[in-house]
Amino acid sequence: MAASYRALAMAVKTMMRVLGFMTGTSLDAVDMAVLDTDGEAILGFGPAGERKLDPETRALVEAAIVAGRTWDWNARPPPAFAVAARAVAEAHLVAARAFIAIEGLRACDFDLVGVHGQTVLHEPPGPTRAEGRTVQLIDAQYLANALGVAVAHDFRTADVAAGGQGAPLAPIYHAALARWSALEQPVAVLNLGGVGNVTLVGPDGVLEAYDTGPANGMIDLWVQARTPGRCDEGGALARAGQVDQAVLANYLAHPYFQTRGPKSLDRFDFSLKPVERLSLEDGAATLTAFAAESVAIGLAALNHRPTRVIVCGGGRHNPALMEAIASRVPSDVQTAEAVGWRGDSIEAEAFAYLAARTAAGLPISFPATTGAPAAITGGRIAHPAP
Repeated sequence: MAASYRALAMAVKTMMRVLGFMTGTSLDAVDMAVLDTDGEAILGFGPAGERKLDPETRALVEAAIVAGRTWDWNARPPPAFAVAARAVAEAHLVAARAFIAIEGLRACDFDLVGVHGQTVLHEPPGPTRAEGRTVQLIDAQYLANALGVAVAHDFRTADVAAGGQGAPLAPIYHAALARWSALEQPVAVLNLGGVGNVTLVGPDGVLEAYDTGPANGMIDLWVQARTPGRCDEGGALARAGQVDQAVLANYLAHPYFQTRGPKSLDRFDFSLKPVERLSLEDGAATLTAFAAESVAIGLAALNHRPTRVIVCGGGRHNPALMEAIASRVPSDVQTAEAVGWRGDSIEAEAFAYLAARTAAGLPISFPATTGAPAAITGGRIAHPAP
């Protein structure tokens, strides 16, 4: 499907076929999903898939994360950023080519590609930080040239520059999903990634959103520090342990939980130091309880009590976490699959949707979702070289 391009937006089309990508803080895989949309309505779902990140790419990203944590605001970006950005683009290109071949597609079948990039730093503005910064690494121009398709990227920077949190960005897509499924409102969508975030689609479709607190991220880091594994498979470690109530209370006393949204977190805003003296199993149990309590606090603070909570993201595969959340939340807790959604693909779909909105000049973040002073269009588009 041919398309003509302007400097920052695409020519208006009735429908765009967009290939969306997402790589989360777990550094597990490149997720991909195809979405047909005009930037407002969901018009169709194409195939979805994933490709695991190779250890070499993961190591380069981890080096960039370490470099980012000591990066002085006034200095040039560390060299590790550019190295990781190219490696992330290469990983996306390999994933895209394999995916396209498997699904019998061609790159020219897509009007646009939407890539989140790999977050290596997220420091939103707050009480102790007047200005924020956020970094998602990917060489979008390289990817656009290699695929021959325009690539929408860098969705968070404009929001943070305007004083917003830069996260969460999926709420406008959650609202589109709720409309597509004709769900009764108010309904909440809970994403359990490295950090948890909730979207409330309230009466008349009014949005409210914020990060609830750590979700998989701290549990993953705990397991990775103590075992060869990357996560608590099946919640087995948490189920074998006991929650340390004093440590849990210490975590929950953090000022973040007394702050109203919109608000957002980085994966490293909470330390593992409080659980260091615990056994592997007790630490997993305590961090799982912390994630669940964070969700319960976040849901209770919404302006409307949702009739149900739909859970997406990797955390829904952890039965210990899901049970802990369900026991603390008065609403019905369901997985994305229970309402016909693709729970592992929603974030990739979301960035396909945000790419379409960027191309159409539509806002992607809002005062009630990121705290920006006004609706922000955000995003940039890299065009293939002639």
